[in-house]
Amino acid sequence: KTSDSKKENKKTKKSNKTFRTNEVVILMLITISVSLVLGGVFASRMFGQSGHKVESELQEFINDYQYIINNYNGKIDKKELFDAALQGMLSQLDDNSMFLSKNAAKNFNINLEGSYQGFGLEVYKDEKGIVISRVFDGSAAAKKGLKAGDIITAYNDKSVDKMDVDEFADKVIKDKDKSVKLTYKRDGKETTVKLKVSQVNLKSVASTIYAKENKKIGYIQIGIFANNTSEQFKEELAKLKEEKIDSLIIDVRYNSGGYLATAEKILSMFLDSSHPIYQIQKGDLKTKHYSKGKKDETVKIAILVNNSSASASEVLTSALSEQYKAIVVGEKTYGKGTVQEMQDLTDGNQYKITTKNWLTSKGKWINEKGIEPDIKVSLSKEYAENPTEENDNQLQTAINELIK
Repeated sequence: KTSDSKKENKKTKKSNKTFRTNEVVILMLITISVSLVLGGVFASRMFGQSGHKVESELQEFINDYQYIINNYNGKIDKKELFDAALQGMLSQLDDNSMFLSKNAAKNFNINLEGSYQGFGLEVYKDEKGIVISRVFDGSAAAKKGLKAGDIITAYNDKSVDKMDVDEFADKVIKDKDKSVKLTYKRDGKETTVKLKVSQVNLKSVASTIYAKENKKIGYIQIGIFANNTSEQFKEELAKLKEEKIDSLIIDVRYNSGGYLATAEKILSMFLDSSHPIYQIQKGDLKTKHYSKGKKDETVKIAILVNNSSASASEVLTSALSEQYKAIVVGEKTYGKGTVQEMQDLTDGNQYKITTKNWLTSKGKWINEKGIEPDIKVSLSKEYAENPTEENDNQLQTAINELIK
């Protein structure tokens, strides 16, 4: 699960247009480095600048911590002890507040940033070794002919047999902008190629056009609201407009969210600045946030959703439904109406906590409720047995609705 590792996330239903994601937060992550020298951290939090005690519970914790350190009959890793304490605190909060290990945090951020340093590979480790599971189109690895199923055996002529995928990924990242030799095995034959470690942009948007009854229906699928998704969306939308589409389908099924700023940018392509697009609530204070667009679009829109459409997907869906009168087709969405912020720890671990609620543009809180579609459609048994566009009854329902 690193920059070149196998992602085990739930796949979207169209493998040629998908982008697999980890669970992601709704607001742009706020990263603040904090010192984790235990005594210093707890002392600084326990005493204000004036030196007055501020938390009696924290003093008790420090006393217990010192007792454990001084009296436990065994070896103690102070850092691991702190991480365990932090995880314990987070476990008492809501389900969206959690601790992320260094490797989980690394993948989390790769998905959200939409790019990483590498060759354009996803890999995993099994009894055969480090195996390629996916090669990104247009990447350095793709240009050199690497394929899924190839087994990586050496890196710069040194065996990778004893490496795990995280060690392999770390080695690749350290060689940023360098050309390296990668040896792989296919059908028992080893081949060595030279590859440059460079930025790989992950594709999170795909588009196509459906023609029906002399109408052109544009289709855009968004896999995640990553940092570079809005630019990809803008490019795909421009291509569709050049083809003179009559209407548009936006597919956020299986999209678990991402950066709110990305959803804002996409919404600003359809709504002018007179439109509120969501609200943020902290305690009793509610703040409306408006589109930054210059004009309203006129193309008719349908949005495809299901119960895995969450977070930023629900912001986009609710704003287009309430402010643009887009038609929502599919199943009720996940229902994530909270906001998380991320904190960086000095060892690469991270944690996130829920800090606010978000409401729809009209002030509805959809947390644990979801958004009910205008046209409720569950995927058919035929699609489950043979997943094709023709059998995708949710997609076909949206197409038929748009040509009315």
